[in-house]
Amino acid sequence: MLAPQGRLFGTNGVRFIPGVTGDMSFALKLAESIGTYLAEGEILVGRDGRLTGQMMLSSVTAGLMSSGRNIAEADMVPTPALQFSTKALGYRGSVMITASHNPSQYNGVKVMGPEGVEVSRLDEQKIEKIFHDGSTNKANWKDVGTARPEPSVIRTYLNGIMSRVNVRLIQERKLKVVVDPGNGAQSLAAPYLLEALGCKVITVNSIIDGSFPGRGPEPTPENLRDLVVAVRASNADLGVAYDGDGDRSIFCDEGGNLYWGDQSGSLIADYLLERNPNSTVVTPVSSSQIIEAVAKKRGAKVIWTRVGSVDVSRTIMERKALMGFEENGGGFFPLHVPTRDGGMTTAMMLEVIATRGSPLSRLMAAAFPRFFQTKTKVPIDPSRVKEIMKAIERQGDGKVEKVDGLKIWLDEKTWALIRPSGTEPIVRVFVESETKEKADSTSKKFVKAIKAA
Repeated sequence: MLAPQGRLFGTNGVRFIPGVTGDMSFALKLAESIGTYLAEGEILVGRDGRLTGQMMLSSVTAGLMSSGRNIAEADMVPTPALQFSTKALGYRGSVMITASHNPSQYNGVKVMGPEGVEVSRLDEQKIEKIFHDGSTNKANWKDVGTARPEPSVIRTYLNGIMSRVNVRLIQERKLKVVVDPGNGAQSLAAPYLLEALGCKVITVNSIIDGSFPGRGPEPTPENLRDLVVAVRASNADLGVAYDGDGDRSIFCDEGGNLYWGDQSGSLIADYLLERNPNSTVVTPVSSSQIIEAVAKKRGAKVIWTRVGSVDVSRTIMERKALMGFEENGGGFFPLHVPTRDGGMTTAMMLEVIATRGSPLSRLMAAAFPRFFQTKTKVPIDPSRVKEIMKAIERQGDGKVEKVDGLKIWLDEKTWALIRPSGTEPIVRVFVESETKEKADSTSKKFVKAIKAA
C-alpha cells in the first residue's frame, strides 16, 4: 500500500495507520525521499513510544541509509528534544517518528532541517515530488549510510532549557508540580527537568505505553481528570499535561482549573512583552482574542497564521518574533528553538509564577478580559470537505476570514472557526464569546450545520 498521488504531508508531518492506510514499504520509500532531499550530512533520528515505533524506526533508518545518509539514533525521545539537539549538536537535519496527539493506531514522521525546525511547505512538496517521481537516490552496496547511537539528546535538551530560564529564582520557590505525560515521551524528560528546577514532582500516567491507556495522547480538559484530582489532593501549585510526543503542554492551576494553550500562552506572552515591549507574537487563527488585549497593553503586534506548528515556526523566523503559541498547548521560544516545546513552555510558566509571586489562578484572573471557548470535532467523509465548507460559508452571517478554514465573526466579541483537520477525517469547530451560553449555542449551531451539509 502506498499513499495516493498528491499531498503526503498534512498540518504537521506525514501521518498514517500502519498496516491500514500505509505499510512499511511506504515508510521506507518516504525515508528514501527524505534522505534524497537532505542530500548530505548526518541525520538524527528519534521516535516516541507508539506501539509501531520500533517497526517504523527500522523502516525509516533503512530508507535513509539506502539513500546514502549516515544516521545517529536517539531512540525514544520527546520531539522537542530531538529538534533542539538537531541544531545544538550540528546535524544536517532530523526525522522524528511520531503521530503527536493522534489516536494510538496512527504513526508518522516529522522532518526537520539543520535549525531543528520542520521543513517549509515548499520543501515538503519537494520531498513529495521525489517520492512520486521515483527519483530517490539509491546508494550502491559500498555507499550506503552508517548508523551509530546518539545518547546525549535528552541531556542536551534539558541543559538547553535551563540555560534560558531563571533557575535560581524557580528553585527558591520550591513549587509542587503534578506532571501528566499521558504515557508519552515527556516521561523521559519533564519530571527530571522539574526536579532540577527545585520542584517537588508528583507524576500520573508516567509509564510510557504506546496504547496510551491512561487518558489518550491528546491533552484536553475533557480527559485530564486524573491531573485535576492529583493537583487538588496534593495541594500542588501547578499541574501540567503533555501530548504523546511532548511538544504541547496544558496547565492546571492550584484549584484544579484547566487552561487552553492560548490562555497560558497569553500569560507567558504578557510576561515576556513586559520585558520586551513593541515586539511581535505569532499565533494561529484558532487562538483567543485575549492576545490582542495583551499586545495592546504592551505596544506589541500580533501576527495570525494558518493552524499548524510549521506555519507558526516559519512566521516566527521570518518576522523575528519574540514568541509564539497555539491554542492546543504549543509554545514557541526562538531564543531556545522556534518550534513548539512542552518542556520549555513548562519552564517558562514556572518562571512567570516565581517572578510574579502569585498562584496561577490569580495571575490568570488578573491579566485578561474573560472569554469562554468551546472546541469540538465532527467526523466527516474526507471527499465532502469542499462541499461542507461551501455550505457553511453560505450560512455565515457577518465578517468571514479565510486565513485557514472559515473564521466567522458573529459580533465584535464572538467568532467561530470551522476548519478541516489536516491529520484526521474531521472538521474542528472552535468558538469564542463573552458568555458561556453564547459560546455553547454557537458551537451547537455550527455542529448541526456541518452534520446537515
